[in-house]
Amino acid sequence: MTENDQGNVPSRQRKRFPGISSRAYEHPADRSALVALRKLSGFDTAFKALSALLPERSLRLLYLSDSVRVSDAQFSHLNDMLRDACYILDLEKVPPMYVTQDPKPNAMCIGLDEPIIVVTTGLVELLDEEEMRAVVGHEVGHALSGHAVYRTVLLFLTNLALKIAWIPLGTVAITAVVTALREWFRKSELSADRAGLLVGQDVRSSMRGLMKIAGGNHLHEMNVDAFLAQADEYEKSGDLRDSVLKILNVLPRSHPFTTVRAAELRKWSESRDFQRIMDGHYPKRSEDKDTSVTDSFRESAGHYADTVRNSKDPLMKLVGDIAGGAGDLAGDLGGRLRNRFGGGPAGDGKGTDGKGPDAKGPEAGGADGTGAGQSEG
Repeated sequence: MTENDQGNVPSRQRKRFPGISSRAYEHPADRSALVALRKLSGFDTAFKALSALLPERSLRLLYLSDSVRVSDAQFSHLNDMLRDACYILDLEKVPPMYVTQDPKPNAMCIGLDEPIIVVTTGLVELLDEEEMRAVVGHEVGHALSGHAVYRTVLLFLTNLALKIAWIPLGTVAITAVVTALREWFRKSELSADRAGLLVGQDVRSSMRGLMKIAGGNHLHEMNVDAFLAQADEYEKSGDLRDSVLKILNVLPRSHPFTTVRAAELRKWSESRDFQRIMDGHYPKRSEDKDTSVTDSFRESAGHYADTVRNSKDPLMKLVGDIAGGAGDLAGDLGGRLRNRFGGGPAGDGKGTDGKGPDAKGPEAGGADGTGAGQSEG
């Protein structure tokens, strides 16, 4: 928690979310995948068996021996932010956090048994206090969602693919798994961005942080609104060839593009879902066991349908037009069949004489209600 010179008093009060479930902020695609995995019988056992093959202990020893562990004595301002983030999201056990020497701005949450958070010196030097608070909240969101496990697997498989690249066809299967994990992880980053906003509770700071990651520490030369305009231009510009190039550009990445992340976060910050959370209405961790896989997949499918329908990307518009055209064709064909075989436009199946129980009253016949206006088609 940020302190002033007068003692342990936060510089500004932030809302806390006791017992909040990660479902409250998870991106629909991320949430449906995680709910399905958590419901699989033996999933935890399988991953614990896999942990024997993963160099988790090696990673922990590496950061312990060659990085700076955040504490009251070292990077105390980061330690305050970390404890504050865990307090706001009600994460009972504060994960260890390390600062490692690397000029590239980056942060990650890894670990199978217990998550650890790692931030680079490049990131610490780049961001101001409020921007860094959002990043710390982002990583705590990963920990609360259980993302650290899958992130560790992705890290391991990516390194393994590099080591066996010389073997003919050796990376084919691993590449397929890594590609699928990266697609999921890009969605998980959108979830963690939301967690960062819940912790920092300052959308402009979150936006500035993303903008600095994209363009460096020249804030006086940048503008958040212009940065967001780039995301809109990126989505709607070009033709089908550009849409394919966008897909190819993002495939090797573990994170979505920064302009896209900023646009997604702004959209969520303006949504009713975000406001409900801020008002204290959100899913609780105690209810996670009752989560319906079907409902989560349905919500995810609805999200993707809305994305395709509202997207300005040429390829997505084409997909939407094709789907819409197919729906119109099916509806038109169904109407013709109902009319041809006597079901009528409502499909009531009364036959061609219209004398079923629904054929009574003025609506069923002519103006005088005698049936003179009934259709034979």
